[in-house]
Parts: sequence; C-alpha cells; structure tokens
Amino acid sequence: MKKTRTLLDRTYEFLSRRPVYHGIFWLVLFALMRWIDLSSGIDPWFAVGNELVQLVFYALLVYVNLYYLIPRYLARYVLVYLLLAVAFCAVITPIEVLALYLKFSSRPEYRTSLIQQQSWIFWGNLLVTFLSTILRVIMDWWRYQNEKQVLLTQTIQSELRFLKSQINPHFLFNTLNNLYALTLKKSDKAPEIVLKLSEIMRYMLYECNERSVLLSREIQYINNYLDLERLRQPDDSSISFEVEGNISNQTVAPLLFVPFLENSFKHGLNHTVNGGGFVKLRLTAGPEELFFTIENSKVDMFPGNQYPGSGGIGLVNVRQRLEMLYPGQHELSVENNPDRYIVSLRLGLNS
Repeated sequence: MKKTRTLLDRTYEFLSRRPVYHGIFWLVLFALMRWIDLSSGIDPWFAVGNELVQLVFYALLVYVNLYYLIPRYLARYVLVYLLLAVAFCAVITPIEVLALYLKFSSRPEYRTSLIQQQSWIFWGNLLVTFLSTILRVIMDWWRYQNEKQVLLTQTIQSELRFLKSQINPHFLFNTLNNLYALTLKKSDKAPEIVLKLSEIMRYMLYECNERSVLLSREIQYINNYLDLERLRQPDDSSISFEVEGNISNQTVAPLLFVPFLENSFKHGLNHTVNGGGFVKLRLTAGPEELFFTIENSKVDMFPGNQYPGSGGIGLVNVRQRLEMLYPGQHELSVENNPDRYIVSLRLGLNS
C-alpha cells in the first residue's frame, strides 16, 4: 500500500508540472489531427502544415481561455463565460479560415471546400476551447484533492503529536516513584518495570510516526500500560485485558486507544477509595472489523455529569480523530451508568 501511494504521489507530481500536462495535451491533439488527415488521403506534408496552422489558433483559444476567461468568469458568472467563449471562437474562426485560405494559394481546389467548412472549423475551435476547460477543472480538482490529503495527513500528525504530549505526567511520575521504591527494596520487579517503561516511550516516540501501525504493537503498548498501572493501584483492584482473533497482520492508527485508557483510570479507578474498582478491556479482531470495549467502575461521590471530562484529549477530540482516520468505517458508543462507564468501538480494518 505504501509503495502504491508513493508511486501515485510521484505520478501526480510529474503530471502536475505545467509543461508536462500542457505538452501531453498538445501531443494528443496533434496525434488526433494527424489520424484524421491520414484517413482523408491528403498529402502528408501539406496536411502537417495545415495542422500546425490550426494548432497556432487552438493555442490562442486555449491560453486566452485558461488565463483570462476561466479565472475571471467561470466560477462566478458561468453564463457570461459561456457567451464570451462562444463569441471568442466566432471571432477567431474567420481569421483562421483566412490564414488557411492564403496557405492554399498553391492549391485552389481546397479553397472552395474551406469556405464551405467554416462552420465545422468553428465547432472544432469551440470543442477544443471547452475541452481545455474540462481538463482545467479536472486538474484543479486533482490538485485540490492532493492538497486536501496533505492537509489531512498534517492534521493527523498534529493530532498524534498532541496526543503524545497529553500522556498523563502523573502516570509517569507515579511509575518512577514506584520504580524507585522497588529499587530500594531490591525487588526483582524493578528491571521488568524499567523495560516496560522504555518500551512505552520507544513506541510513542519512534514507532507512532506512521499513519498506521501493527495492531499487535498497539496491543503490546496497552499491556505495558496496564502492567505499570497495576503497580500503583490497590491490590484488590481488578485490571484485565482479553484479546481474541488474529492480530498478526492487522493495522490501526497509532495510540488510538490511549484516550480510553487514560479516562478509565483518571475518571474511574484512581478515584476508588475503598477498593474493589475495576478496568476491563476486551478486543476482538476479525478479518475486516475490530471490536473494542473498555469498562471501568465509578464512585458514588463523582458527579455523573462531570464524569466524561476532557482528560487527555477528551472524547470529543477522539470522535474527531476517528472521523478523520475512519470516515464511515467506525461506530463509537458510550454508556454512562450509575456504577460504571462503558465505551464500545467498532472499527473497519485494512489488512
């Protein structure tokens, strides 16, 4: 997929150069005129001369259309543009006929047919003019789509950088404090905690710069995150994560589940005073869809209308990010019950 996009980007970059697509247009038009004249049996060199004269007038029509009529009138005054384009072709056609008439001085037999074919020459000029308009609209649309894609990529990267900056500092400080306590006790857990913390930081800093990452790496990140959270939660807290399905080749947007993790602890388990709190995660990966559910306990003293607060990037920004990354391919639902909070996400996958 990445190689295909790179090839498309290079193709677009090459074709979007003005000399390239203008050159292609005139070569195709000249080849078409050559093919028509070959079928008519006219002397090749004589025909080529006629075609070059016609190309000069076509170029006049096309470039006046591209650099004057379209920028000034097409977007705002379509009817005026159409009238001016037709009028300009009507003015140019007699001049073109006169130039060809003078060229036919050595072949008087062609002059009579030339006069009779003025209307066809007019329609040909009009066709070339409107063809250049259509191509201009297509190129502008293509350029707009490319710029839109670049802007979308930059927006997603900005969202990702913002997401990285929003990882809870208290989580890191508490983890380091717990790690310090373990080192004082010379606990065997200390090296494992250092390894998990380094994996989390490496993943966030170096592996999340792409638009998508392997689902297995995202799951490993979640497991490391949960392992570090277990260190600082009460012993009677319940933190579980179940994974089902084939996750080896699936890809997702990086750090997609971080806001849900942060909110489940920041607004749920961290406020549990008497113990017994829980965070339960479940992820099921199918061939084309992923189902993710996270459920956490709530405390009575926590106001229900404040619970879905904007910790981390907040659920509002999560929805915006999903709209950018998976338009029409996701479904996010939230249940704010009196004793628990449940977030469910259905996501379309690209294998």
